[in-house]
Amino acid sequence: MVTVFVCGDVMLGRGIDQILEHPCAPTLHEAYLQDARDYILLAEEVSGPIPRGVPPAYPWGDALPRLAEARPDARIVNLETSITRADTWDREKGINYRVSPENAACLAAAEIDVCALGNNHVLDWGPQGLLDTLATLDALGIQRCGAGRDLAEATRPAVLDLAGHGRLVVFSVGCADAGVPPWWAAAPARPGVYTIVDFDDAELRALHRAIEPWRIAGSTIVLSIHWGPNWGYTIPAEHRRFAHRMIEDAGVDVVHGHSSHHVKGIEVHRGRPIFYGCGDLITDYEGIRGYERYRGDLGLLYLVTLAADGALQSVRMLPTRMRRFQLTRPEPGDIAWLADALARACAPLGTTIERGGDELRLRW
Repeated sequence: MVTVFVCGDVMLGRGIDQILEHPCAPTLHEAYLQDARDYILLAEEVSGPIPRGVPPAYPWGDALPRLAEARPDARIVNLETSITRADTWDREKGINYRVSPENAACLAAAEIDVCALGNNHVLDWGPQGLLDTLATLDALGIQRCGAGRDLAEATRPAVLDLAGHGRLVVFSVGCADAGVPPWWAAAPARPGVYTIVDFDDAELRALHRAIEPWRIAGSTIVLSIHWGPNWGYTIPAEHRRFAHRMIEDAGVDVVHGHSSHHVKGIEVHRGRPIFYGCGDLITDYEGIRGYERYRGDLGLLYLVTLAADGALQSVRMLPTRMRRFQLTRPEPGDIAWLADALARACAPLGTTIERGGDELRLRW
């Protein structure tokens, strides 16, 4: 048996970076706000005072003791932030996330093993920002995948040897329909993201070829994929087809999908889980208005347990709420709302949600 912790987007930039001990310069290049500290003020209008100069573990809050109790064999996050102090922002993006290399210690504070980088924010501060990100994660001893100095490095998986539980192999890709710009695509002589554009057979075959050498006994293969829009529960047919083919043909054991700012449905296909959208986990969106009906402040810590052959044994989900830029335990009413919303999203996929106290479980 192996238990893997996965989650949705971890965005450590802007307001989160500013409350930590070693923030970047607060200047932003957005149409909405031009100072990252203003995101703190927006959140304080909703939730009350937020401390400044907080230690690295602060954003994780109540998640840390809950993860310590669960004792997963590996911890995987989608890091949707560039780690850099570079000022070479991508002027075509409009929104640019960065966290300082010193503040990236909050990843180590949560004992993160793998950062998936195949997403639409890792190059917000240009190629130099990406290079700084890679160097910082390497210095922290955190493995990464999905972006690199060239296509070969962007394609290469993160590989973890799990004592007594074989090996965990994590691939990461970012998709055009999640906002990954075409000029970010990694090439043989160009840094960037391993990018999927059309979900067509050629892209399926290319990813299959990358995964094939790692399909050996004792390996558990995770595909972390940044796809689809930020809002809405609809799952595109091409996403389901792609996920099914990855399981059937490429031997993927877990499809770890993210990009949506709220949790989406979960499917189990041939005994393997497909998370179509794990929602946000850590963000500075607390005071932003306009999509409150989706409850993006509510997230989940997903604990996925697999048998030695990769077959799914259980999915436990621990609800969280982002409040004052820190993960907290939601109120019972919030948990009930989240359970109902997730159950409705899962129903068309043939799965159900069972609630037990402050924990949710997947049934299939």
